[in-house]
Amino acid sequence: MSKSTARFTLDPAFTVGEVDPRLFGSFVEHLGRCVYTGIFEPGHPTADDKGLRQDVLELVRELGVTAVRYPGGNFVSGYKWEDSVGPAEDRPRRLDLAWHSTETNRFGLSEYIDFLRKVGPQSEPMMAINLGTRGVAEALELQEYANHPEGTALSDLRVSHGDKDPFGIRLWCLGNEMDGPWQTGHKTAEEYGRIAAETARAMRQQDPKVELVACGSSSQSMPTFAEWEATVLKETYDLVDYISLHAYYWPEDGDVDSFLASAVDMESFIDNVVATADHVGARLKSKKRINLSFDEWNVWYLPEWEERAKTFEQHDWPEAPRLLEDNYSVLDAVVFGSLLIALLRHADRVTVACLAQLVNVIAPIMTEPGGPAWRQTTFFPFAQAAKHGRGQVLDVRVESPTYETRKYGEADLLHATAVRAEDGTVTVFAVNRSRTQALPLEVALNGLDLSSVVEHSALADADPDARNTLTEPERVAPHAVEGTEVRDGTLTAVLEPLSWNVIRLA
Repeated sequence: MSKSTARFTLDPAFTVGEVDPRLFGSFVEHLGRCVYTGIFEPGHPTADDKGLRQDVLELVRELGVTAVRYPGGNFVSGYKWEDSVGPAEDRPRRLDLAWHSTETNRFGLSEYIDFLRKVGPQSEPMMAINLGTRGVAEALELQEYANHPEGTALSDLRVSHGDKDPFGIRLWCLGNEMDGPWQTGHKTAEEYGRIAAETARAMRQQDPKVELVACGSSSQSMPTFAEWEATVLKETYDLVDYISLHAYYWPEDGDVDSFLASAVDMESFIDNVVATADHVGARLKSKKRINLSFDEWNVWYLPEWEERAKTFEQHDWPEAPRLLEDNYSVLDAVVFGSLLIALLRHADRVTVACLAQLVNVIAPIMTEPGGPAWRQTTFFPFAQAAKHGRGQVLDVRVESPTYETRKYGEADLLHATAVRAEDGTVTVFAVNRSRTQALPLEVALNGLDLSSVVEHSALADADPDARNTLTEPERVAPHAVEGTEVRDGTLTAVLEPLSWNVIRLA
């Protein structure tokens, strides 16, 4: 056996946990063109009678997203929900401090629910509450407007606005990134923990079955990381169901090797938050387990945004400007796929995750106003994982050649997981982080009745900078890989350099 070969063993007796469908969530924020000329563009050739772009709806369905977080993000910390309901022509225009834009409120709460219903039954709302500039009273009012059937002032107001049926929002975020100094209404852990607990307690009085997400750290690199989680959970442990995590990755100072190992940091982040949450639970002598909501994650070229933000004119408050419209390469898609693998590898505790964001803004789907919509390179790993990553995650412990990285030290060239569906079929998701060398793979299939390869699909390209654009929207797509086989209980494959792989076995 060659030392250059990566290998692992799959056995149905050793599992991580069941994949929650909410792991394949996404995120729609009033930021740039995510909403306006993204999912919502009255007058577009494909727009329906509510202004929703049907070409985008088709791609969202193909992507397979489930829970969709809304309306922010940083935007929510200045959000007045009352502005977003009632006749669109009567809604006020507001300054959005988070993204230095003008918000027209032409797309609001009712339109968001309509969008989700048109995406299909697999999608559900995940509503964020403003705990930056507002508090308990406003949260209760929004909950009553959205969810109470009828017979009260606010539920009847919703009915009068044309929405007879309640919105049925079960999943709520108690604010957004409240540890961040950039956040309007930024708070200390003690301040946030108290208002989150008060809000959670009040919301449960209205509906004991709500599911609530407390704000964790905005990243593992925050100076208050872990201490923040411990303080917040001490206040909220018995009142919330989830603690949130946010993480974005990019090649810092051109360090591509470390960038390719970004999931090393993501998995460490998850492990550290689990340890912190469980420590608080132990101190409180609680039998309850807090799960994780990784409700913002992606590749994001953040320094480019920070440089551009310095050029903004303070007196200029544009409507739906082009912000954060990263154009993703094959390299980005491979890292993105590795982040998906990290989430699946922790499916026992990460039971909600939201790709930030859905359209135009660091997104898998791009649009042109009045023009087409197309798939970015990152669209494909997400769509494949959402489709085939359902079932029990098998415990994958790789033995792999390694390489050196500046940020993370020695890292495996192979990053992989596997999911066993109800019908016994298995899908292996694997990334080869080597930029130059193909990686032979051997997988021992113990106790699994698998004898054939249904498909081996790879996203790879001779040009790692290849990307899909308005002029070349289909430049990059997954392709079939030949030669992958199962023989005598062992899967053998060769993973192309810098590749995201989906191998389906039956």
